[in-house]
Amino acid sequence: MSSNKKTKKTSGTGKDWTEAIIKTLEKEDGRPLNYKQISSRLGIKDRALRLEISQFLEKLLKKGALESPANGRYRVPGVEKYVEGILDMTSTGAAYVSLQEEERDIYISPKHVNKALHGDRVKVLLYAKRKNAKPAGEVVEVVERHKTDFVGVLEFNKNFAFFRADSRKMHTDIYIDTENTLDAENGDKVVVRMTDWPENANSPFGQVIKVLGKPGDHQTEIHAILAEYDLPYEFPPDIHEAAEAIPEAITDAEIKKRRDMRGILTFTIDPADAKDFDDALSFKVLENGRYEIGVHIADVAHYVREETALDKEAYARGTSVYLVDRVVPMLPERLSNFLCSLRPNEDKLAFSVIFEMDGNGKIYHKWFGRTVIHSDVRFAYEDAQKCIETKEGQLAEEVSILNDIAIKLRDARMKSGAIAFDKVEMKFHLDEHGNPTGVYTKESKEANHLIEEFMLLANRSVAAQVGADKNGKPNKNLMVYRIHDDPDPDKLEDLSNFVKRFGYQVATSGTKKISASLNAMLKEVKGTSEANMIETLTIRSMAKAIYSTKNVGHYGLAFPFYTHFTSPIRRYPDLMVHRILAENLNGKTIKGGSDWEDKCKHTSNRELLATRAERDSIKYMQVKFLEDKKDQEFFGTITGVTEWGVFVELEENKCEGMIRIRDFKDDYYLYDESNYAIVGERTGKIYQLGDRVCVMVKDTNLEKKTIDFTLVKDSSKPIKK
Repeated sequence: MSSNKKTKKTSGTGKDWTEAIIKTLEKEDGRPLNYKQISSRLGIKDRALRLEISQFLEKLLKKGALESPANGRYRVPGVEKYVEGILDMTSTGAAYVSLQEEERDIYISPKHVNKALHGDRVKVLLYAKRKNAKPAGEVVEVVERHKTDFVGVLEFNKNFAFFRADSRKMHTDIYIDTENTLDAENGDKVVVRMTDWPENANSPFGQVIKVLGKPGDHQTEIHAILAEYDLPYEFPPDIHEAAEAIPEAITDAEIKKRRDMRGILTFTIDPADAKDFDDALSFKVLENGRYEIGVHIADVAHYVREETALDKEAYARGTSVYLVDRVVPMLPERLSNFLCSLRPNEDKLAFSVIFEMDGNGKIYHKWFGRTVIHSDVRFAYEDAQKCIETKEGQLAEEVSILNDIAIKLRDARMKSGAIAFDKVEMKFHLDEHGNPTGVYTKESKEANHLIEEFMLLANRSVAAQVGADKNGKPNKNLMVYRIHDDPDPDKLEDLSNFVKRFGYQVATSGTKKISASLNAMLKEVKGTSEANMIETLTIRSMAKAIYSTKNVGHYGLAFPFYTHFTSPIRRYPDLMVHRILAENLNGKTIKGGSDWEDKCKHTSNRELLATRAERDSIKYMQVKFLEDKKDQEFFGTITGVTEWGVFVELEENKCEGMIRIRDFKDDYYLYDESNYAIVGERTGKIYQLGDRVCVMVKDTNLEKKTIDFTLVKDSSKPIKK
C-alpha cells in the first residue's frame, strides 16, 4: 500500500543563536565557514534548523556582528590578515602563495583557490596559524593575471567547444563559443585567450587566437612550446622591412670615428654550426714582450638604435631561444647572421676591450672603445682544440699562448672562490625532418674554456669600468649587472645532507670553504652514475643569476663586479650595457631610475621563459627518441622520488622518465619523504634516490612530454663507479 504521508515541516525555534555562532566562529581563528559547516559544528542535522541558522547568519551580517569575505561564508570581524603574493599551483589543484616576508609559503586548498590560476598575483585571507600547522589561507581576489593565453587542445560539443590546457597547473577548461574557434577542427592544438570569467560560471570564457595544428606533429609541438612561454617564432613584416633597410656598407666617415684594428690578427672560435658570431679575439706580440689581446664584440648598438621598432622588438623578446632543432633569434636574420655577425674575411664594426697582458695573465693596461675589425680565421671549437692538443695547424702558436693565459685566469678564479660548473650537455643528432636519430655528449674542453675566460675578463672589466671608482669601490653610476647571490643556507644544508649518502662532503659555512668543497665534490663526482643528478641538484641549491642595477656581486664566478657585454646579438641586457659603456666613455652618466630596474626584471624573466622552453624541447626530443625503443633495456639512476613513483635517468642517453608506484608489481610501496625512498609494505624493500635500476620503456606521450618506465630488475652493480 502506497503511503501519502507528507514530510513533517519543522517550524523555527525562535532561539537566539548569536552566542553559539560567535563562539563557533571564534574557534576558527578567522577561517570563514558556510551555514552547513556552522550547523555541523553545533551538532544540528535537521534541515529546517540549518535553514534557520542560515537566516540568522544573514541577520548578524546586516548588523555588522559578522562579515562575509567570500560568498556564503561568514567569520567574526577583526581577526583577518590579508597578504599578497604569487600563486603556485600544484598538479593536484592545491596551491601555495609565495610571500617574501613569510618564512613559509601559504597553503591554499583546491576549494579555496577561487578562480585564481597559476602565476597570478592574488590577495589572500591568511588564517590564524595553529600550533604545528602550516600557514593556510584562501584567495579572495585576483589582483593581476599572470597570463591569459594558453596552449592546449580544442574539443567540440554539439553547441559549443571547450579547451583543455596542456599545462598540468591549469585545472579548469575554457568555454569557447563556436563563433570564436577560428575554423579550428576537433582535436586541434590551439592557443586560446581567456576573455572573461563570469561571477557565477564554473569555467572561464575564451576564444581561439591561433591554430597550431594536430597534436603530436613535430612543428605543432615545437610551436606549442614557444606559444606556452609567449616566445614568438616569427618576426612581423615591419621588423623584417626595418632590418632590410639598414645599409650594408661601412662608410669611411664611420671608420674614422673608430680604432682601426683590421691589420691585427683576429679570429673567432664558435660551435661548428654557429651563424651568429658575437665575439672575436685579436692577438699581437708587443715590443716589450707582452701581448695585446683584444676582445671584440659585435657593435649591435650601431645598427639597433634606441626606441626604434627593431629595438622595441628585441626588448620584447629579451633573448634568443635555443631549442633542440632551431634557434629563435632576438634579432632578424639580416642582423644576427649577416650585418652584426663577425664573419671571416669581412670588415665589421665592433665594441672592444683591449688588454696589455703578460704570459701569466697579469694586466698592465686596458682600453675600451669602438673599433673596426677584420676576422682572418673562423675556428670551430674542434679546430681550436686540435691546435691546443697537437701544437700544429693554422695559428697553433697564437692559440696555444692564449690557452696558457686562459688556464692561469681560470686558476686565479678558482682560488678566489669561483665554482666550476662543467656539466656535460646531452645533444641530439637530427635528420632532415628534425627527428632525433642519436644522442651525444657535449663537454667543455680547453678551447671552450679559452673563449670563456676572455669573455669573463671582458665582462668584469666593463662592469668595473662603469660601476667602480679608481679604488675598486662601488660608485653611483648606473650599470646593468649580472648578479648571483650567495647560496640559500637551507638549500645548502639539504645538499650537504643529500650528498653524504654517496660519500661526498659539502661545507655549509665560510664562503671560500663552501666554494672549495663544492669544487672538490663536483670533481670527485665526475664519471659516476649519480654525476648528472648531483650536478643538477648543486646548481638548484644556488641562487638564480639575474640582471639588476643593484650590485651584489657574482657568487658563482667570485667577481665583485660582473655584467653581460659579450653577446648583444642574442641578449638584450648586453645591448643595454653597450649603450651605458658608450655614454661612460663619452664622459656622460646615465641617471638611474626605476625604468632601468624594470628592464632588468623583464629581461631576467624572458631569460627564464626561454630556459623553460629549451628544457621542454629537450624533454620532447627525449620522448620522441624513445618512442620506438620499447623492447630495449636500459640502466639508469633514480633521480627523484615522489608519492606517485620514482624518476629514473638513463645512463646511456640521459633521458628521464618515471616508474609509477602502481607499476611496481612485487609489493605495495609507500613514500618515505625523509629518506627520499619508497618502501615495500610487505617486503620492506627500498628504492631510493641514487639507486641503479634496469628499466624498459612502457609508454611515451609526446603531447604531455612524459616517459613511463617499467622495472626490469635491480642492479647489483654499486652506485659509485
